[in-house]
Amino acid sequence: MAEEKSRLQSLFEAGHFVVTGEIGPPMGADTGHVYKAAEELKGYVDAANVTDNQTSILRMSSIGGSFLAQQKGVEAVMQMTCRDRNRIAIQSDLLGAWAMGLKNLLLLSGDHQSFGNDKQAKNVYDVDSVQVIKMISDMQNEGRFSNGKKVKGVPSFFIGTSANPFADPAELQLIRLKKKIRAGAKFVQTQAIYDVDKFERWMEKVRAWGLHKEAYIEAGVMVNKSVRSIEATQMVPGMDIPDNLIERMRNASDPKEEGKNIVLEIISRIEKIEGVAGVHIMAIGWEEIVSEIVRRAGFSPRPALN
Repeated sequence: MAEEKSRLQSLFEAGHFVVTGEIGPPMGADTGHVYKAAEELKGYVDAANVTDNQTSILRMSSIGGSFLAQQKGVEAVMQMTCRDRNRIAIQSDLLGAWAMGLKNLLLLSGDHQSFGNDKQAKNVYDVDSVQVIKMISDMQNEGRFSNGKKVKGVPSFFIGTSANPFADPAELQLIRLKKKIRAGAKFVQTQAIYDVDKFERWMEKVRAWGLHKEAYIEAGVMVNKSVRSIEATQMVPGMDIPDNLIERMRNASDPKEEGKNIVLEIISRIEKIEGVAGVHIMAIGWEEIVSEIVRRAGFSPRPALN
């Protein structure tokens, strides 16, 4: 009997403009942290990413956090990086995740451990992001592990990946995105977008390559609540923040309100771009603001599935 599709997959396939959020698990075993974040997002997003030791800082696992989020009624997008696991561990974890009712999967290379606070940790990278997408896609389509052995109880994840519209060289990034999609990624979440003009030019290339017809493109946006926040974001490799936005935050009498205004302006332009199928709102540590952003952007209430 066919497994029921995730809400996220069903909404994309029905042509709805999807809205997702993000939950950063705690640096500990406190279930309350995840529960509170999920409660803030419930009813305002169609699903929420649960990050996998983001910026290489040790946290509760994405699998555990995703399970907790779904207990509170928020469909999870479980992240899985290649940084910390070999192919045995990746496939094993994903079998467990599927058995626990997790249906959405975002496969990533993962930030290098030098970004975090465990710099002595060893990278694994047994497979890269393209290879892991192909590995899991083949497992699902052929019912076999990467070693050729048969899977008893085949998962059917809705597989996603990431893309950075601002990384150079642009042509190489598009080639890599095409490889990820051809390997089996069905949806794509981009790096946080601040420079909409540059993103529009990137989307022109995406459409020219026909990639928007092969996978659902979800544009990432970030809500900043302080000058320090946007300056720290600017330091992240691959980020491209126009100087005028940073100056707006520096000169604002109320930086939180200005941060909300900026992201709403960005969203209003992004949703009109051909080929963009949704928006991914990142407000880690400020999940309570997502409901306001969703309402003010005109995305509430979220569509119901028939």
